[in-house]
Amino acid sequence: SRLKARSAARIAPHRTKMKQKKTVSSSRRKSRKAYFTAPSHQRRKLMSSPLSKDLRAKWGVRSIPIRRDDEVMIVRGHYHDREGKVIQVYRKKFRIHIERVTRDKANGQTVPVGIHPSKVMITKIRMDKDRRALLERRGGKAKKGKYT
Repeated sequence: SRLKARSAARIAPHRTKMKQKKTVSSSRRKSRKAYFTAPSHQRRKLMSSPLSKDLRAKWGVRSIPIRRDDEVMIVRGHYHDREGKVIQVYRKKFRIHIERVTRDKANGQTVPVGIHPSKVMITKIRMDKDRRALLERRGGKAKKGKYT
């Protein structure tokens, strides 16, 4: 009986979480592997940023993939409340570089600080026909609700 009690204490409590889809893994290990080995076209989608309240109200979309000339506001971290234009989307490192968000190196050189796109808020969208089509396609769902 003592052996049973000891082995029972070692076993983690069973989590009863219902799986939504049989084909999609809920494994942390597989999710992390998929994230860090994602190809560039998938990283674009992973590197999405939330829209500001007024843009969200205008387009009916919560977030979109970030791109080079968007204007953003940093909302988390050491550089929060800074605004600027995105000068580079560094997909390999999952970071974006923003105008005037830099630091000085020991040798006097200034380098841009990488900010994760989830920690910024898009305040002005760089609009072109593809971006407009994306917003209209995705925002149409919000406008054409069940009870309109």
